[in-house]
Amino acid sequence: MTTAARPGSAHLAGADPAEELTALLDGLTGPGEPFSVEALAALDRAETFPDEACRVLDAFGLPRYYVPVEHGGALDDFSVVMQLLRGVSRVDLTVAAAHGKTYLGAVSTWIAGDSGQAARLGQRIIDGAVVSCALTERHHGSDLLAGEVVGTRTEGTAGSSGVSGGLRLSGEKWLINNVTRADLVTVLARTDEAGGPLGFSLFLVDKEQLAPDQYTDLPKVPTYGIRGAAIGGIAFHDAPLADGALVGRTGQGVEIILKSLHVTRTGCVAMSLGAGDHALGLAARFAARTRTQSGRSLAELPLVRAELGEATATLLLAEATSVVAVRSVHALTGEMSVVSAVAKASVPAYVDDLIARLFHLLGPHGLAGPGDPHGEFAKVERDHRIIGIFDGSSLVNRNALIDQFPRLARAYRKGRWDAAGLAAATTARTAPGPFRTDSLNLISSSGASVVASLPVAAAEVRHLADEGLASEGLADLAARLHATAGRLHEDMAGARFAPRAVPVRGFELAERFELCFGAAAALHLWLRGAEHAGAGADDTWLRGCLVKALTDLGEHVEETERRVHGELADALLARPAGPGAPYSLLDRLAAAPGGHRPGPAPDTQEASAS
Repeated sequence: MTTAARPGSAHLAGADPAEELTALLDGLTGPGEPFSVEALAALDRAETFPDEACRVLDAFGLPRYYVPVEHGGALDDFSVVMQLLRGVSRVDLTVAAAHGKTYLGAVSTWIAGDSGQAARLGQRIIDGAVVSCALTERHHGSDLLAGEVVGTRTEGTAGSSGVSGGLRLSGEKWLINNVTRADLVTVLARTDEAGGPLGFSLFLVDKEQLAPDQYTDLPKVPTYGIRGAAIGGIAFHDAPLADGALVGRTGQGVEIILKSLHVTRTGCVAMSLGAGDHALGLAARFAARTRTQSGRSLAELPLVRAELGEATATLLLAEATSVVAVRSVHALTGEMSVVSAVAKASVPAYVDDLIARLFHLLGPHGLAGPGDPHGEFAKVERDHRIIGIFDGSSLVNRNALIDQFPRLARAYRKGRWDAAGLAAATTARTAPGPFRTDSLNLISSSGASVVASLPVAAAEVRHLADEGLASEGLADLAARLHATAGRLHEDMAGARFAPRAVPVRGFELAERFELCFGAAAALHLWLRGAEHAGAGADDTWLRGCLVKALTDLGEHVEETERRVHGELADALLARPAGPGAPYSLLDRLAAAPGGHRPGPAPDTQEASAS
């Protein structure tokens, strides 16, 4: 049976699609299979696109999860997309970036396209069409308002493609993932010579409707990581656009893109989580199998256990941020300008830190070639470097966060948050509500509910500890996080930075806010979960997240509290060996329908509903 014909799109009723996909990919890692280490390493060396691996994902039906249910697909929960892309990235990040670009490229149409346009695009994707998104240009990078690709109105006659004259596209987009292989391209173009926020429009360009002389695919650019990905460019030569190519209204392009980025950034963090899974799994297996001269495994050495444990805590903190961020697309939609910026700035940075820590642990084995099983690690390290700049670099996202410091500080001081939205965003095993695109805003008017509610969350943990349902250690860590967040928001309230001239201190405050957000997300996930429904509930993963965040925030953490990293290392090493996911907080957030969950302390009940 050829790879293209492999069964996979006929999913089992009631089956979890992410678990199905993981099982499928795990079965295709043997010799000669498209997801084997050898095959992926060969593609990487040759800088060749992973066609066969992408066909497997097509046969599985992954493109259906890029299309909302209302447009004929299977997307009704963005956390499912996150887990699917994470599962692919766990095996190979190049494949995930190559295939997942269609999801990222189509979001603008789901947000701003009319129903007919969205339905047509949905069917094209389900039928196998590839979509790319062309924003950046060779000389302007992330500065969208400097773009020189233009869409101009003419009175010309029908072009050689048979498309009516009228609106024509000219100029070059560059460093665009999958644009040379795409069937359709979402293009941001200048439609007002004066430019400015209202001077750009968005177009869904169907390359099949253009003549060969109306566009040029620019050569693939050699890259440090994801070497097989088709990252290149496209130049339009007075290319006529069909009726219906405009997405949204004329002049609305920048606004649509910025709102779309609130969603697509969660797809990027999914790829970071998968890379973190892969790197942590490789390091754990290496430590367990490698013996010292005395015959002990590396995993038995205290220093190695501490490194593995802190790396696990780092991934758990990244996962908590990501889980809450992707659920917030549904539940805290109006706050996504903050949430998505936090997630995209912090999660790739956390995983870069994790990989660097593990690289140090592996030593020369981390740099070994593909003939050595540990050569996989060098590829993960290279591949993940680019995720930090997809859909806006950490610098760009932190700058967007800094712009909202006054609102965030004000909301925290007033104790203002969306209680219902927060509960939905942090109850990990419940189905989310519908995604309401009209609730997306360029700026959050309500601050960040995840962080603004920290005082009540800390009080709730204190109440649980008093009732014997949470440990004193956890209550102390939560209280210290609350105090740290309070000081941070005082600093943010007093910070005034000129646009485009933000000093280093501004970015340091943004990083501190990201750590508080991640730790608060972990705390809320635990509180909304079922683990604390009885005495002696396991809080290891949560304590690991809080210790990691407080340490990175510069807070003093006692050595006795740092021992949680050893507990996390034990949990990691106890998992079965194999390519599946390492220790994940989602394993710990079991649903408990109808189960008793203690309420918040009486004196915090009113505040939590404010």
